[in-house]
Amino acid sequence: MSKLLNRRQIASFRKRLKRQKRTLVFTNGCFDIIHEGHIHILQKAKSLGDVLVVGVNSDTSVRRIKGRFRPINKESSRVRVLSAIGCVDKILVFHETTPFNVLKSLRPDILVKGADYSFDEIVGAEFASKVVRINLKRGFSTTDLIRKIKNNC
Repeated sequence: MSKLLNRRQIASFRKRLKRQKRTLVFTNGCFDIIHEGHIHILQKAKSLGDVLVVGVNSDTSVRRIKGRFRPINKESSRVRVLSAIGCVDKILVFHETTPFNVLKSLRPDILVKGADYSFDEIVGAEFASKVVRINLKRGFSTTDLIRKIKNNC
């Protein structure tokens, strides 16, 4: 069974979870080069509920946010890597710069972001029953990893 869902599928999936009284946790990001910091956030997010849905920025969306040299890995590759991570239950690719519309329709029980975001910076927080900020794992960021690689070439 594929972990990747489209918006129509995620809506019916959400309805099913509500009927089953299961807690849906949502987090999102570019997940361009998966590293220990990502795994830390994903595992913590999963521990907060029954089902973890990960929103992934599309290639076009990542370029708008990070610039023309990103993403490093194509959307299909990023989805495939996330699909292999056991704590990730479902994945949804979105094309907008933020997951606002996804959150508006999904209305997760828990919305998870890194603690580098203040509560007032968290897009779509009004659509979640609860917002949880998770401390980042120090020394792990995709931007820093890319910088390290460039400096060593």
